[in-house]
Amino acid sequence: MPLPELILDNARIRTMDPDMPWAASVAVRGRTVLDVSPEVRSPLSGGPHTRRIDLGGRLVLPGFWDSHFHYYQWAMGRRGVPLNMAQSLDHCLFLLRAQNQTETPDGWIQGQGFNESDWPENRLPLRQDLDQACPDRPVLIWRCDLHLAVANSRALELACVGPDTAKNSNGLIELDPRGELTGVLREEAVNCVKSSIPEPSFVRVLQVMHEAQAGLHALGLTGIHDVRLAGNISESALTFRAWQALRQERSLLLRCWTSLPGENRAAAAEIGLRTGLGDEYLRLGHLKYFMDGGMGARTAWMLEPYLDTKTTGLCVLSPDEMLREAQAAEEAGLSVMVHAIGDRTNRELITLFQKLQEQRLPDAPPLALEHRIEHVQVIRQEDIRRLAGLNMPVTAQPPNMILDINMIDQCAGAVGRHAYAFRSILDAGVPLLFSSDCPVCDPTPLAGIQAAVTRARMDGTPWGGWHPEQKISLDEALAAYTISPARAYGLGHLHGSVTPGKFADMIVLDQDIFNVDPSSIADTQVSMTVFDGRIVHQA
Repeated sequence: MPLPELILDNARIRTMDPDMPWAASVAVRGRTVLDVSPEVRSPLSGGPHTRRIDLGGRLVLPGFWDSHFHYYQWAMGRRGVPLNMAQSLDHCLFLLRAQNQTETPDGWIQGQGFNESDWPENRLPLRQDLDQACPDRPVLIWRCDLHLAVANSRALELACVGPDTAKNSNGLIELDPRGELTGVLREEAVNCVKSSIPEPSFVRVLQVMHEAQAGLHALGLTGIHDVRLAGNISESALTFRAWQALRQERSLLLRCWTSLPGENRAAAAEIGLRTGLGDEYLRLGHLKYFMDGGMGARTAWMLEPYLDTKTTGLCVLSPDEMLREAQAAEEAGLSVMVHAIGDRTNRELITLFQKLQEQRLPDAPPLALEHRIEHVQVIRQEDIRRLAGLNMPVTAQPPNMILDINMIDQCAGAVGRHAYAFRSILDAGVPLLFSSDCPVCDPTPLAGIQAAVTRARMDGTPWGGWHPEQKISLDEALAAYTISPARAYGLGHLHGSVTPGKFADMIVLDQDIFNVDPSSIADTQVSMTVFDGRIVHQA
């Protein structure tokens, strides 16, 4: 047997491999796992260049995957105002004022992550609030779900958005009772203002995306599915170019599937792009579509009216249109992923995919990836049973759940029992992939694992968990970040577990999450991350 180049001894390895669930040492050669052993000291002998590390009994896991990540928005947004830190409307405005004093006087002020449903004021910031904080600078800030943003007067002026524009926006550009702009923009209306912000150079984007990889390694992430937002065609192209440049320069240190906007379907088909194109580092994933919005903006398409607005949300793309798009995508060898938040959307989408499978010709070439439903945030039990018959994976976001507790209780009441139904989805046999939807949420997988296991906020509330019947086990949560994504991507033979012959993507934690109170899982730090057999992060 060839000599290993890296050996991790005296470890507690949760392999996620059913043939050897637990091990105590692992040896790596090149990019792959050479040997996994139950012995505390690997039985393999090292050579003069072998690095041998005694882990002192620390826990080792396969590298984490985040299956729905907005990498460009996260990487660029790290330089904006961190409004996820805002504990009130006044605090939000304080953070904006502070940024106003440090930025160049002619630049835009941007921020993301505020969650007004957790503020004592329990209301959205409005144009007038932002004007007081930053009277002379254009400001655009995003709610945590990215389905709603607020602009100040200067930003609306630069974007030529006025009351007349709002009257033709189907309510997506909000007016107050006097017919004046509130600054609140929903869904694609945000792009009316965003398009006025100068686009960063390709060199700048490449630098930011390259540097941001280290931030993911520190969280234990070795793979992501990078997902595009609606109405951002130029941004999508810029991001895709940057990923390819990083790969060409051999500086891509992640397993990355990257999606394309559904608006690019015809162009992608015309030049012959197919899902799965690429290599072990960068592959083309799904076409991304939206069928509704978000509950925070009251634009998720619901079966019952929201308690506060008395509306049922928004159907962005009709089921008939979505079916035609999915059929055309399949013919071109392209898989689709569809954003579905509301229970009405999920019901319609499952029916749509049933029709698609029934119409599929028996000799049709298989897709590289199955179609996917993104979020399944509110879904009824009868629809989960129908979903199970499709053999399709779904993505869900445990960290988003704890952000949404107050908001869903306020706007949906008892319907909240159908939200984030992880237990029911797994019990039905639906492949479940976890993600953060970052920058909607903190991208830390350990925070997502704690949320899925406890269904409580980081402070432990609500005690006993929010709809605790939907809690899942620690192993089930780990699988949704490791082996389940690997299988869904058709790469279970290469990723997802610490197994000889698979790529050596592993993490070491500073505490054993199997032997701590579940409410402290998120306090765990990643001591080491190994990617492709190389140590890329070491605390």
